[in-house]
Amino acid sequence: MNTNHTKHARRIGAAFTSMLMVGALAACSTEPALPDEPVDLTVALWSANEAHLALFNEIGAAYVEANPDLVSSITFETIPFDAYTSTLTTRIAAGDPPDLAWMFESSAPEFVDAGALVDLTETLSATEGYDFEDLNPSAMKLWTESDSTYAYPFSTTPQIFMVNNDLFHAAGIPTAREMLEAGDWTWDGIRDSSAAILAATGKPGFPVRLDPAVWQYLALIWEGFGASPWSEDGTECTFDSPEMVEALEFIRDGVYVDAAFPKPGSNFDFFSGGAAMDAGGISQANKLDGSFDWDVLPLPEGPAGQVNIIGQAGIGVLKAGDNHAQAAGFLAYYSNPENAAKLAQFFPAPRLSLTNVDVLGPVNPVLSADQLQEIVVDTVTDAQTFPSHANFAAISNAVQPLFDGIWTADSDIPSIAADVCGVMKPLLER
Repeated sequence: MNTNHTKHARRIGAAFTSMLMVGALAACSTEPALPDEPVDLTVALWSANEAHLALFNEIGAAYVEANPDLVSSITFETIPFDAYTSTLTTRIAAGDPPDLAWMFESSAPEFVDAGALVDLTETLSATEGYDFEDLNPSAMKLWTESDSTYAYPFSTTPQIFMVNNDLFHAAGIPTAREMLEAGDWTWDGIRDSSAAILAATGKPGFPVRLDPAVWQYLALIWEGFGASPWSEDGTECTFDSPEMVEALEFIRDGVYVDAAFPKPGSNFDFFSGGAAMDAGGISQANKLDGSFDWDVLPLPEGPAGQVNIIGQAGIGVLKAGDNHAQAAGFLAYYSNPENAAKLAQFFPAPRLSLTNVDVLGPVNPVLSADQLQEIVVDTVTDAQTFPSHANFAAISNAVQPLFDGIWTADSDIPSIAADVCGVMKPLLER
């Protein structure tokens, strides 16, 4: 184990949590009274998409118009994606926090455990017409603790497989849909198909993401093997389990033995016909332009069965801010059934009433009703999120260097997996 690196990772995680706790404690010790004058609210987010911002500003302006005695303006502040969380936590520690903020799913437990977020349960459940019970319990799981709700998962995105049928045909093998119908839509089937497609066309089948910086996205594969990096309560490392070792060896051998998956560092653009398959959020499917014959499918089965996964982002009210009541009131409006339906054109909503083909069809025009039923409606109620932990920042920084060793032809994966647990263990216990 690299002791110095572990200490450095531990310091990163401690600094992250400390910055959040400083803002939270300051907010608790000087809880602001409700101002006599309307306030200006700020919302931190990472999107700079003009269409997103136009809709956010439209919703914000409507709220200000309806509540001029509470809020005078609502400003959406874009923070660059790559530096988003570090910038946000620095602002909290410096006493310059936004009132509301988007949060990555991976860092959600850190914000909650640090007490950095306002409990929204009373505001949301008491708001007329909000229909709090309409929020999908599985979608809310990451953002709740006991009976408290700390954020609204405005984006709850099912992970799907997109396939280029033309490359399957060129290789003379069954398409992904035919594999699904025959019961062969499995990770083993995908590896075999990928190898055949590469041999026949020179293009990869499924380009697995082997970037250590986003190691958690390999959950798309390892969950089907019954693996997880840590126990459900987040206290024990399970990265060295037989299931995880099997999943990692499956990927490595797919790269170096079967030549099915591209080597680390390879780049291919599925949407321009550069690969036969890709996995991502449902919104990615709207990039499909008809330049090749395509299809979309649920995630495949692994040895432990088929596991549905959703990617999430939440929005919450920061305790370090000065305007808790007004910010929570705006969030209740921002996420009510009507506005959630508007936001669904970009961000699939966690509301059960909006998880149907009638709502999803108009905002996903390239997909048929049958496809939406199969890859969204039938999957989100029992889906799980990508890995997250109350000390995720430190854990991720600690394990990234070890992943480079996994993706080599002669890697000793059981030994490396044990090293990963050696690094993780003190960070899980913290």
